[in-house]
Amino acid sequence: MEAAVCPCTAWGHSRSVLPEKVQVPLPSSSGLSPDRARPGLPQRSCYKASRPASCEITEDGLSPAPGADTLLTRCHGALSRCRRRDVLVLTPWLAPIIWEGTFNIDILNEQFRLQNVTVGLTIFAIKKYVVFLKLFLETAEEHFMVGHRVIYYIFTDRPQDVPRVPLRKGRRLVVLQVPAAARWQDVSMRRMEMISDFCARRFLREVAFLVCTDVDMRFRDHVGVEILSPLFATLHPSFYGATRQTFTYERRPQSQAYIPMDQGDFYYLGGLFGGSVSEVHRLTTACHQAMTTDRANGIEAVWHDESHLNRYLLDHKPTKVLSPEYLWDEQLLGWPAVMKKLRYVAVPKNHQEIRNR
Repeated sequence: MEAAVCPCTAWGHSRSVLPEKVQVPLPSSSGLSPDRARPGLPQRSCYKASRPASCEITEDGLSPAPGADTLLTRCHGALSRCRRRDVLVLTPWLAPIIWEGTFNIDILNEQFRLQNVTVGLTIFAIKKYVVFLKLFLETAEEHFMVGHRVIYYIFTDRPQDVPRVPLRKGRRLVVLQVPAAARWQDVSMRRMEMISDFCARRFLREVAFLVCTDVDMRFRDHVGVEILSPLFATLHPSFYGATRQTFTYERRPQSQAYIPMDQGDFYYLGGLFGGSVSEVHRLTTACHQAMTTDRANGIEAVWHDESHLNRYLLDHKPTKVLSPEYLWDEQLLGWPAVMKKLRYVAVPKNHQEIRNR
């Protein structure tokens, strides 16, 4: 297959590479918690892929990042007919965007089984968030990386409250006791520091890939090796079809997370990202260092670690992007037709009650 020529490395920097727009009705709510809702937004657009429906893409992306782990840089034979014409399936830098209908899971499963890959899943269950662990783990055992080796890394200040959930063969759970923090914002931001620390201390020796996600969720459908790549991130469900001027990037130049109004590719959420352990180590270390600098300068990014994640991914393009199928809030956003599956969904909750206790 002849690769398309992409003269730009940032979304919207060259109009010649933008695909045709089609209007897809989306809810006006913005964000995965009520405090981020912005009612009254105009109808958003979803970008339609400019390639024909019969195009072929590799499951690991068409342009792996320099220095990325070789495990995924050549998955021979893992090709899928692109049956989606209603959504964007490639980024401007030719990384695949994963939607239902864009991958062959049988081929991918066989490739990863042959390489005997172990996947680490990091979950932070601090304070009352430990109540979400049982449902999270039960649904993960049903839908997450089924047939592959998995280590659940549970970061918690309440190890005695971690539930006992039966695990499939080849899967185990590791409890990592960490201190709590007074504010939920601090809990969120300290994730980067803790993941970075444990990448060096043990993850590099124990797993090939890390998936970093939120605990107040449940798996509802298949989430498997199709997501794995040297560096992957997930489109925020409220911004995947929006213009970058509406993205809630950090706009203050004093912050290390600052992104100007005329820059930006997509808006990624902080609730699901990952990649090879080495890439995740680089990402989390950089974000932690940036947050430390901000703290010393008396500033806190508007969306905390998520703001710094978006800044990092602007400078270090992900080799794979997950569609909002992989993190969705049906209670806030409904179920638009463009979403063929809802794979990983928010659990209804009182945010203020959970966050502050």
